[in-house]
Amino acid sequence: MHISSGDVDVSTKKVYNTHIKKKLPELHRSLIDIASLMNRPERDAQLLELAGLTLERALFPLLVTIERRGPIGVVELAEGVGRDYTTVSRQVARLEALELVERRAGSTDKRVREAVITPRGKEAAEAVDVAREKMALALFRNWPREDFDELIRLMRMFADGMSRQPAADK
Repeated sequence: MHISSGDVDVSTKKVYNTHIKKKLPELHRSLIDIASLMNRPERDAQLLELAGLTLERALFPLLVTIERRGPIGVVELAEGVGRDYTTVSRQVARLEALELVERRAGSTDKRVREAVITPRGKEAAEAVDVAREKMALALFRNWPREDFDELIRLMRMFADGMSRQPAADK
């Protein structure tokens, strides 16, 4: 017996939910593997070497984030990279000392100090982009175009879904 709930067949929804529950551990393992691989110090060292930069590993993700999302307040930056505000504040000060970023009063709230990329910082961020592109081209060189395009589409859908943080079904 099928009980209809609007346009969704309840029995079909239960089967689909069972499928998702069964596959979630595999998805979770894949995400952990990806995060672990991306956070390896040797991977960062390789990226920095390819970029021709002698920068502390902890600083380049901040530099790139400031370049992409700046001007950005240190609290928002810390939240975005999953680090403590005081640590990020010290790291931004190091980037400022290297003349890669500047800190200035916020455009909407003068009490907030925003980090903004400098021309020298923009060059460094672009070098990281070129190095990341080389690494990605090597990684995806044997992928069929359709698979790569599907990966991009699905990753965007996944990221967008996570950013909306849907409530769990009860």
